[in-house]
Amino acid sequence: MELRTLLTIIGALVASLGLAMLLPAFADAIAGNDDWRVFLGASLVTTLSGGGLWASTSGRIETLTMRQAFLLTALIWIVLTFFGALPFFWSDLGLSFTDSVFESMSGITTTGATIMVGLDNVSEGILLWRGLLQWFGGLGIVVMAIAVLPMLQVGGMQMFKAEAFETPDKILPRATQIAGGMTIIYLGLTIACAAIYWFFGMNFFEAIVHAMTTVATGGFSTRDGSIESFNSIAIDYTSIVFMILGALPFALYLGAVQYGQWKRLFSDSQVRTFLLLLVSVTIIIMMVQININIYEGEEAFRHALFSVTSVITGTGYATVDYGAWGPLATAVFFVLMFVGGCTGSTSCGIKIFRFQVLARDLYQHVRQILTPSRVYIKRYNGAPLPENVSTSVQSFVFLYISSFFVLAVLLSATGMDSVSALSGAATAISNVGPGLGDVIGPSGTFAPLKDISKWLLIIGMLVGRLEILIILVLFTPRFWQA
Repeated sequence: MELRTLLTIIGALVASLGLAMLLPAFADAIAGNDDWRVFLGASLVTTLSGGGLWASTSGRIETLTMRQAFLLTALIWIVLTFFGALPFFWSDLGLSFTDSVFESMSGITTTGATIMVGLDNVSEGILLWRGLLQWFGGLGIVVMAIAVLPMLQVGGMQMFKAEAFETPDKILPRATQIAGGMTIIYLGLTIACAAIYWFFGMNFFEAIVHAMTTVATGGFSTRDGSIESFNSIAIDYTSIVFMILGALPFALYLGAVQYGQWKRLFSDSQVRTFLLLLVSVTIIIMMVQININIYEGEEAFRHALFSVTSVITGTGYATVDYGAWGPLATAVFFVLMFVGGCTGSTSCGIKIFRFQVLARDLYQHVRQILTPSRVYIKRYNGAPLPENVSTSVQSFVFLYISSFFVLAVLLSATGMDSVSALSGAATAISNVGPGLGDVIGPSGTFAPLKDISKWLLIIGMLVGRLEILIILVLFTPRFWQA
């Protein structure tokens, strides 16, 4: 396999990550924190490594084959994670190599699980770096969902193949335009979110960091108490709105802004199903709170809507410990970890689209049993649903659930209790953030876990973010055959 193009792209991205490290270095220098030297050193190492790799491959980028695309996608997330861990490892936080990689992987995959405690006393540079990792990761997820996964036909994503990426020899102007448009929309949402956070009481620095992690549906906060620390109804609702916006398809935003197709944003089947599910589950959780006399009225509604939105989008923010709302609420939130938001968004999980395809497959099967002679054409958003999409979705969901069970068993074998093992596997594979239980729940962290458990979760976060099949293909002998 020709690796020159892969190394060129990876080198350019690593160098870009190194330059981004100058931002937290600058933030620390302004605040008078000595960690600016750590970020400067990490920036030099990362930038020189990436630049050297790019220069050694002559900086030439050629059309990628299918095998190269699979390998490149996996390598990007792995390599950037290890370089992103350098500031954590070299800082005065005393983090081990395992903890540093865990925090970096959690950030760049927008999982939001953390091993860090005492965030209120951590330097501005580290807090900004955590936010930047999630922000870059969120943007990378959107680009991957629009450009890479449809090309690789992963999990039915061929349904969302953009015309600009169909013919490699003619795509550059259109592809650049699409990527640029997505970046502008992503940046615009982040700026708007930061401005509103600032208006409602966050200081300027915290508003920026929380805006980056909200739009990226990542969930890293500048405080141990997460959004609850601000004790603001307005900030709670702001978070809810932008978590939802981050979980909607960015391709529809692009169509609405560039071509005025605003109706598609609200008429899209996936968007309507997502919003309907959000409202329905919120009502259920609200009634649970009222029934057990925890909250009532607007407070019950707000905490229910915030918690449901945070879990279903995979953000991981918390205003309350929803794990203490009883077995029904715990079961509901456990299931929501797998659902996720819309395809082509920054959110995680199986995605609404795939559940819709499975529902149509089941409906067709039942109809054929009842009326074998009748011809039933499956449709999605008014268009026929190809059979290969259904097959891809079924394969993906099977592998997704299988990966969850395998990871849960392995975590149990490391000594984790059953609740922590199951929810830890779910939150890693689905890139949600906090799990359930006293240890890794909304009010805990992953710090007490053994190193072997953390490495299993690191692998789980990577596998979940890369939609499982990309990693699975790399372990097939045929992939490496000439």
